[in-house]
Amino acid sequence: MLSPPISIATNRSIPPSPSPSSTARHQPSHSPETLASLIATTKNIRQLLQIHAAAIRHGHDNHLILKFKLQRSYSSFGRLDSSLVLFELTHNPDVFFYTSIIHAHAVDNLHKRGLQFYVQMISQDVEPNEFTLSALLKGCALEHGKTLHPHAIKLGFDCNMHVRTALVDVYSRGGDLVSARQLFDKMPERSLVSLTSMITGYVKNGDLDNARVLFDGMPERDAVCWNVMIGGYVKYGKPTEALTLFRKMLTKMNPNEVTIVAVLSACGQLGVLESGKWIHSYVKNNSIHMNVHVGTALIDMYSKCGGLDDARMVFDQLKNKDVIAYNSMIAAYAMHGCCREALILFSDMGRRRTRPTDISFIGILNACAHSGLVSVGKGVFLSMKTKHGIEPSIEHYGCMVNLLGRAGFLETAYGFVKNMKVDPDPVIWGTLLDSCSLHGNVHLAEEIVKFLVDRNLANSGTYILLSNLYGATSNWVGVARMRTMMKTHGVQKEPGCSSIEVRNTVHEFVAGDVKHPNSKEIYMMLEEINGWLKGHGYRPRTDIVLHDVGKTERERSLAVHSERLAIAFGLISTEPGSSIKIVKNLRVCSDCHEVTKLISKITRRKIVVRDRNRFHHFTDGSCSCGDYW
Repeated sequence: MLSPPISIATNRSIPPSPSPSSTARHQPSHSPETLASLIATTKNIRQLLQIHAAAIRHGHDNHLILKFKLQRSYSSFGRLDSSLVLFELTHNPDVFFYTSIIHAHAVDNLHKRGLQFYVQMISQDVEPNEFTLSALLKGCALEHGKTLHPHAIKLGFDCNMHVRTALVDVYSRGGDLVSARQLFDKMPERSLVSLTSMITGYVKNGDLDNARVLFDGMPERDAVCWNVMIGGYVKYGKPTEALTLFRKMLTKMNPNEVTIVAVLSACGQLGVLESGKWIHSYVKNNSIHMNVHVGTALIDMYSKCGGLDDARMVFDQLKNKDVIAYNSMIAAYAMHGCCREALILFSDMGRRRTRPTDISFIGILNACAHSGLVSVGKGVFLSMKTKHGIEPSIEHYGCMVNLLGRAGFLETAYGFVKNMKVDPDPVIWGTLLDSCSLHGNVHLAEEIVKFLVDRNLANSGTYILLSNLYGATSNWVGVARMRTMMKTHGVQKEPGCSSIEVRNTVHEFVAGDVKHPNSKEIYMMLEEINGWLKGHGYRPRTDIVLHDVGKTERERSLAVHSERLAIAFGLISTEPGSSIKIVKNLRVCSDCHEVTKLISKITRRKIVVRDRNRFHHFTDGSCSCGDYW
């Protein structure tokens, strides 16, 4: 006798026996057919257990159709263990039982176990059908897919739409786009699923152009394919394209939570606060569930767009905050140089018994680095393993190198790198070289570069950083040598670029830019700014210009840096007294930093600048970084 998965303590929930009159007119209420039909309407595991108990009590536990439906329903409610018990107690299971149990394992990502059932099925001379193959292929690895492909051909199922779609998915997920496309192109008709699988494969492998061609040619689209394409643009650093496609999606269908998370990330990448706020309003006005994923994405967006107070407001209103939400808020404080607030929030995690993760410590260590709190950072780093049982990773070592290097402990940082338990990566070496440049330590920088070149570890950033350091110390021979090496290795410096969002439009500038439609007005504003600066005793920091030119040329070069053009445009195109928010792809130079402080004082405007490393909030002649960045 088959026992129910859990004991039934009472008979009160078992349906009552039918009256004699109803039995005459209808099937018995406990007949296999009636119980099987009840399974189709079952809404939870408790009801399913009651039906199973009734089947056992009335001797129907070996009825094949009823057992099959019970097996399938158990797996749909996440009870694979109960489903497996029913399968193993089935004498000579047919193709439907095997297909059901294989599908149940595929859903739970237990693909190897599903393959074992397939081998068992074949050994027992049970011939699979097209649904068996498509279930088996669902989510399986490329190596297993390649093994199953010949089986599909031999059985004549390779042209079946479900099987062919599953094969396209296997090959595209595994990165074999050539094979995936060959199968895809030979499909007599392409389903929405097969098109989405092919697009997903292209996106996963960074081929956004081919993905977009297929996407644009789709006769119909669901939210999944829109999200794949938008998410691909976000992942590969094309946030403008992501937002453009999102606006197009709004004219066709409503976005879901996945869409919102992706486009908020795009807003964060661009630093476009106005667009981010509009999306937040859309979430509120369209009943999109404010779960922890959407809330965390909003925190991240606001913090990257300069709205730290808005980020904290979302955090405080978020229900059931998890460690990811805490990590996002800690990272936000770190990015804005608010070390004290980050440490308070970290302590709050402990009080609420939210266990920190490795990401939590990256945020705290970055906060310490941006504030120069070396002793606090050292204590946090040591506590990772001793108190929290977390082994430091390459990212944590990188944070420590940044903390020590920025504080001027260059030799200590260098020794730290050489004695790391893991091999330092190019990011760590670049961080150390950047600190050498910050403190003008040419000797140590040259020693590090020689160390890297001798071990074939040098990359493009190595030459650029040393070239910049030579330029900062007016070593033009060294600059020329580095530029020759850069040319030989095909290395190009990334040009500085600053952007500002005005009335939902992003305006980008490079140094000396004259392509903007309002260039005439921008340069007139720059002339006015220069007059203000001279009146306040400003003297250009010409020593930071990394070119062997005269003083006048250096001053002209500084005056048209990309962030100054963006600020000038902000002054002429926004309301007096309103804040100006700038995003720059490189570190703000010390001269522009000083100039922006003066402009904030003269204009009585708050100017927020996000550079490659952190945020700077300029207010009334001072900066939130305390001139430590």
